[in-house]
Amino acid sequence: MHERIEILDTTLRDGEQTSGVSFTVREKLSIARLLLDELRVDRIEIASARVSEGEFESARRIAAWAAGRGCLDRVEVLGFVDGGVSLQWIADAGCRVVNLLTKGSLRHLEYQLRKTPQQHVDDIRSTIARAADMGIAVNLYLEDWSNGMRFSREYVYGMIDALRGERIGRFMIPDTLGVLAPDDCYAFCRDMTERYPELHFDFHAHNDYDLAVANVAAAVRAGVRGIHTTVNGLGERAGNAPLSSVAAVLNDHLKVANGIVEKNINRVSRTVETYTGVHIPANEPVVGENVFTQCAGIHADGDNKNNLYYNDLLPERFGRVREYALGKTSGKANIRKNLETLGIDLDEESMGKVTERIIELGDKKQAVTSEDLPYIIADVLKQDVHEASVHILNYNLSLSYGLKPLATVKIRIKDDDYEETSTGDGQYDAFMRALRKIYKETLRRDFPMLVNYTVSIPPGGRTDAFVQTYITWEYRGETFKTRGLDADQTEAAIKATVKMLNKLENLREREA
Repeated sequence: MHERIEILDTTLRDGEQTSGVSFTVREKLSIARLLLDELRVDRIEIASARVSEGEFESARRIAAWAAGRGCLDRVEVLGFVDGGVSLQWIADAGCRVVNLLTKGSLRHLEYQLRKTPQQHVDDIRSTIARAADMGIAVNLYLEDWSNGMRFSREYVYGMIDALRGERIGRFMIPDTLGVLAPDDCYAFCRDMTERYPELHFDFHAHNDYDLAVANVAAAVRAGVRGIHTTVNGLGERAGNAPLSSVAAVLNDHLKVANGIVEKNINRVSRTVETYTGVHIPANEPVVGENVFTQCAGIHADGDNKNNLYYNDLLPERFGRVREYALGKTSGKANIRKNLETLGIDLDEESMGKVTERIIELGDKKQAVTSEDLPYIIADVLKQDVHEASVHILNYNLSLSYGLKPLATVKIRIKDDDYEETSTGDGQYDAFMRALRKIYKETLRRDFPMLVNYTVSIPPGGRTDAFVQTYITWEYRGETFKTRGLDADQTEAAIKATVKMLNKLENLREREA
């Protein structure tokens, strides 16, 4: 392996070939700046020549910015063997490096170009000479090289033998169709680096078999000097090798120097996610939402005991923090980790109550977030200490288009059961009207007036966020509040109402 690996990022060229992705001029310039200034990749491939006016304007703007920064030689454009048309496009855009697309397999040459190897070599030489006259540096893509090595290896050798003396900075050897497995990738790349030790080879992986990162590692071990990546693994079909994973593998497994600034990876990934609309999977290594979240309580407990569940992928490396999910599998260790972050200290009894409540809520949804935790604590620890005398045994809420909401409620007060049905202006209103029937008509008791109803949810706009409902009641000239917490707003209000009913029952018992 070489002591240092060059990284070329092709998010702006190959990444834009992702279905449904098209960057604006402003977005391309923004990403180029992030790649070169924030992540510090060695080179960027920004466009394909001759594609569109928008592509030309993007290339022109990026080239002007890069020239002002003194890094124009790190900006590259895909060009074609087309009699100099691509070269003129690149020159007019202000760029000075072409990545020339040529044929790396005999099948592609014969069926797509319908030329002989010698004709193709002559055309390439002519293009290289023209580029030299225009002051444009040349790198060479050998398209479909991996299949060329499988089925027409002598053709690949012939191409490189014929061109190795030309002014070519880098030979780029792509697995264009993503067909390689790591063993073959190593063998093919090793064949190149041993046969042509004086040449600089870049490896360009595709991820059709989910082997792009593994193939990158194999290629580096085999002695290639450069690797191509994209942010978030963008690219045609199954995409390319994701820059985030490649950086982690280079640093942790291969111990090979590179220029990537790891702490900026997550921010750049999120920016590109926003521009493309292509969401990062929650379990995507390094940048996925969940990859630094421990869910099982035993893992949090182990982290408290000499970081037993840590690996080298520490979230702080990538500008992130470790989180501990809250749910039915989390246990007290996860809760304590979240409480530490929030600066909250609970005694064992309170911790037990909060744990039970989180388990109950976790049965209703996959995870409870740290933002939910203060609401849960407030809900659990501010309940009345009196034993509940009133229980909701069952209720059914019906909401139908064009019809009034309907509620049927069955409650138990002490040892007696009561049931009523009512309509209302909303599901909770129908529920309350059914309760009033029970209390005012059946039991002949006073029923408090609802004077204020407030809903509070954690920030973030999640549709599954826990809702905390505060209800203010007036009863016999006095006001009091109850609160309820649930992922469903109506159920949160019902829980607050049940607390109110128990307050009334406790008051009635004291007066008796």
